Amino acid sequence: MAATTLLLGPILFADFELPSAISWGGTQSLATHQLPGGTRVIDAMGRDDAPISWSGIFTGTDASVRAHALDLMRAEGAVWPLSWQDFSYAVAISSFQADYRRTNWIPYRISCAVLQDEASTVAQVLLSASQDVTQDLATAAGLSGSSATAPVDIFTSGPIDLSIASGLAATAAKQATASFYLARAASNLLLE
Repeated sequence: MAATTLLLGPILFADFELPSAISWGGTQSLATHQLPGGTRVIDAMGRDDAPISWSGIFTGTDASVRAHALDLMRAEGAVWPLSWQDFSYAVAISSFQADYRRTNWIPYRISCAVLQDEASTVAQVLLSASQDVTQDLATAAGLSGSSATAPVDIFTSGPIDLSIASGLAATAAKQATASFYLARAASNLLLE
């Protein structure tokens, strides 16, 4: 299984509903300018996230109810939190297709358009904080002001414990999902 836990809005996927793979990633929007003499100038215009997609099978006595719930979420067009492992996104369901085979066996395919990558936002904050801490340590050691030494770079100053960073990102992703639901609940209370 690609993910041991997968949560899209209020739907927690389990058993056969969990996909064997989840497609994610994207491209960088680039503007390429061809100059005289063959020189190129490339402007990075920003990230362009590809849709996140996967497939699975709804099983059990509530298979059709769960499939209907996802289809209603697609029809609503709302933004939902999507999280698995240490990944966390704000998404809208762009496509949901189900194949009714039996009451308790409904294969499905889903694709979600990414509004924001919550985990990368957290990772950027963590990286920035790590760089600030490294710079503060260098300043405290008297290295930062010296012209004889190069600026301290977090990637060359020592090994980074990826398991700790990954754990922090996963915790932050869960907190981002919880914050999303709290904000949604607060707005629902104001509407009523």
